[in-house]
Amino acid sequence: MSTVAVTGFIEAHAVDVWRLLTDLPGRATRLTAAGPVEVLTPGPFGPGTAWREARAQPGGGTLTEEFLVVEAFAPQRLVLSSSGAGADYRITWSLRPVRRRRRARTAITVTQEAVPTDPYGRVVALLLGGLAARAVEVALRRDLADLAVAAGTLGSVEAA
Repeated sequence: MSTVAVTGFIEAHAVDVWRLLTDLPGRATRLTAAGPVEVLTPGPFGPGTAWREARAQPGGGTLTEEFLVVEAFAPQRLVLSSSGAGADYRITWSLRPVRRRRRARTAITVTQEAVPTDPYGRVVALLLGGLAARAVEVALRRDLADLAVAAGTLGSVEAA
C-alpha cells in the first residue's frame, strides 16, 4: 500500500470549502485537471453518491475515473473510493477550521491510499511507486490550489 498526503490552507469557512468540494456539476470549472462530470446516482450528495470524470494526466492524455462517496461528514471529512487498473484507491479529505486574526481559515489534508488488488498492481507499485507518488502529490496540490482559487484566495499548499 502506498500513501500520499498533502496539507493546505484556504482563507474561507470550512462550510464554504465543503460546498465547493461537493458541488459535482461545478468540479470541471473549478478543478483544472477535471473534465466533464457525469453524476451516476440520483439524489443529494452523501454516502453512495457516485460520479465519473475525466482527469488530465501528467504528460498529456486523460484518464476517466469513477468515484464513490464512502463517508461524508459535513464539513469535516469526505472519503471517496475509486477502482483502478490493479489497485483500489481511497481518497480522504479532512477539513479543520482554523481561527486566524478573526478571519476564517480552513486547514485541509487530502490523503490518497493505493492498495494493489492483483499481481500486476503489486509489480507496478514496486517499479513505479516513487514516481507515481510524486505524480499523485502534484495532482493533490493542484486540486487544493484550485479550491483555494475558487474560494477567492491564493491559499498556500504545504506537503504533510
